[in-house]
Amino acid sequence: MKYRHDPEGLRLPIKLDTSSNGEYEPIPLEAVHHHANFLAHATASTNAKRLGLNRRSFLVSACGVAGSLLGMNAAYAQQGKRGGYFELEKTAALDLVAARSAVDGNEFIFDVQGHFVNPTGAWTKRLPPGVRPLRMPKTQSCGPSKGTGETDYLQCIGQDEFIKDVFMDSDTDLMVLSFVPSTRLDEPLTIEEAAATSSIVEKLNGTHRLYIHGRVNPNSPGDLEAMDEMAARHKIAAWKTYTQWGPDGKGFFLDDEIGLKFIDKAVKLGIRNIAIHKGLAFSQHSYEHSTCVDVGRVAKRYPNVNFLIYHSGYVANSLEGPYDEKRTDGIDALVTSLVRNGISPGSNVYAELGSTWRLLMRDPDSAAHALGKLFKYCGEKNVLWGTDSIWYGSPQDQIQAFRTFQISAAFRDKYGYPQITKELRANVFGLNALQIYPVPAEVLKKHISGDRVALEREAYREQPDPHFVTYGPKTRREFLNLKRWEA
Repeated sequence: MKYRHDPEGLRLPIKLDTSSNGEYEPIPLEAVHHHANFLAHATASTNAKRLGLNRRSFLVSACGVAGSLLGMNAAYAQQGKRGGYFELEKTAALDLVAARSAVDGNEFIFDVQGHFVNPTGAWTKRLPPGVRPLRMPKTQSCGPSKGTGETDYLQCIGQDEFIKDVFMDSDTDLMVLSFVPSTRLDEPLTIEEAAATSSIVEKLNGTHRLYIHGRVNPNSPGDLEAMDEMAARHKIAAWKTYTQWGPDGKGFFLDDEIGLKFIDKAVKLGIRNIAIHKGLAFSQHSYEHSTCVDVGRVAKRYPNVNFLIYHSGYVANSLEGPYDEKRTDGIDALVTSLVRNGISPGSNVYAELGSTWRLLMRDPDSAAHALGKLFKYCGEKNVLWGTDSIWYGSPQDQIQAFRTFQISAAFRDKYGYPQITKELRANVFGLNALQIYPVPAEVLKKHISGDRVALEREAYREQPDPHFVTYGPKTRREFLNLKRWEA
């Protein structure tokens, strides 16, 4: 087969790199990560020859995925990290049956945090001179030129590539489109554009595969008032807010005057799902508003409102360990807030994994502790699947890694974490989200039998050609370039 993308097979299917979603500074890879990538590349070269394939064909196969995960296992084990691991047969890098039994699956996957931008939107006309937000690798281009050429690279995270990465190259069934923190004037994706993209998928007979958030920054002039029109004009699945963000750089707490007005307005409008960015702090300024200290307090005050904690309070570049009530940020702060306010597992607080799981994949011990604590204290049916894609490219590698991840028996025995069973995975991947997002029964029935999107994906999978590329900033320079635009 002739591949359009990466014909020489230089990219790995499990994207272990420094890409950020733009909300935290890219984290350099450690020696263990470089070693894992080296082992995966070496496996690809050796096993491709043994199977009579070129490198690209091998890497696109389930054996290529298995080889990457096994390389990560080997590298982490050499570092003494045994709290979590990717559970698959050592022969899977050569045995297609063993590989597919581990990395393939038929779970219902509902990704509750996805992103894309309008590459030709009005926001691009207001960019300062020389600013190239979300700059792509020079070798990456998508689609024909639609302007001066200065921002053509943004088409890589526009509608067409978004649909390919999410619905063709991954097993994702449904996704919620979310928003980045900004003023309404500078939104790289407006709610009207999000609704238009949702309509495109519906025209493909995709049975409402995309849902949308309503972005609200209640400390920004006009946002609270705009909630009425959004609720009336669009099918809002949840409100999305950023407590650390503010037009003057100052955030708010969910239970201060600003936060309570926002929640009361949401309740009045009858949309009782509120998604809150917690963790992944933008900076030290207003840092306290990025923590989960207020989550338990409002969950207790509003028992009929679902609080969806996006990123689960996770702090980038900070290890997760056993629960420590003295820690004032990270997942521990979420746990403490729930415990102190009597919010038991299975209540009205949901922990979401966007960017969090992507970062945890780099450290299996942190992954075991983070997931273990969320299952134990939020509840096994209160953890939501999210990937923060399209910043990290297709979410398929995150899906395949989670399909195989297991918490070690030693950690389960010592800390009371559950075993990650097939049933638990299915709950996280999508069934948990059905408790809070309004998916009609007829939509689910069509997904089970296969709509046009499912049939197109099945046909595409006969000769897949995934990018294996990430799109978010990968260096401090690219990150600061993005911040310069936001400023």
